[in-house]
Amino acid sequence: QVQLVESGGGLVQPGGSLRLSCAVSRRIFSIVDMGWYRQAPGKQREWVAAITSGGNTLYADSVKGRFTISRDNSKNPVYLQMNSLKPEDTAVYYCNAYPPLDNWGQGTQVTVSS
Repeated sequence: QVQLVESGGGLVQPGGSLRLSCAVSRRIFSIVDMGWYRQAPGKQREWVAAITSGGNTLYADSVKGRFTISRDNSKNPVYLQMNSLKPEDTAVYYCNAYPPLDNWGQGTQVTVSS
């Protein structure tokens, strides 16, 4: 079973930046499309960004221009650079295939607050 381990979250002030990383237990993710997702308290999990195996990127309107997804198929396969963070970006962030598989990692908490 594929395991996903997200890291890089934390507490940041509005306008700050964070970089999330996703480690995957199987190299299969180097040949599939990958995505980042998030779940805010009391809300359903939502898609944030995706990157194809060829490097094409897609973003939700709420993060377009502020977040950048990238991948390194030789190491941790997926990153999410988050700039100009807002309080509404507060959530647990997850990586998974795009579209997602049934198994999810623990996620990493991102809290944007002054």
